[in-house]
Order: sequence, then C-alpha cells, then structure tokens
Amino acid sequence: MARTYTDKKGYKRFSDSGTSVHRWSASKSMGRSLRSGEVVHHKNRIKTDNRPSNLQVFSSQRKHDSVHRTNKKKTGWW
Repeated sequence: MARTYTDKKGYKRFSDSGTSVHRWSASKSMGRSLRSGEVVHHKNRIKTDNRPSNLQVFSSQRKHDSVHRTNKKKTGWW
C-alpha cells in the first residue's frame, strides 16, 4: 500500500509523488486520465473520503462551484 500524508488543505496525497489521492482515485474509476480543468468533488464534503462512489468529476471549476452554491442555499454552508 502506498504511503500518504494529509496536506495543509486537508487532502490526502501520495508521499512518493505528491499526487492527490482523490484525483488519482477518480481517474482510475473512470479508466482515463483527468483532463485539464477537470475538478474532483467529494460528495459528502469529507476531503479524506476518496472512495470512487464519493467522488464526482466536473468539467470545470465553474460547474463545481455551482453545486456548492446550490447546496449553500439548501444547507447554509459551502
């Protein structure tokens, strides 16, 4: 098992490469590399929960932010 650490923003990264675990996990789940500009979202907002079922890929930061804005209206938090 690869070693990981938690970065300053709370995301898990692989110790040997610095690659974020959530982006790696989403890429493996989709069977392709992430494209430039694609953003990986944690559905349950837990940054260390990198199960493929908890990850959603958006084509842009703008589309990702729209989900946060909608949720903020419903729940009161980003």
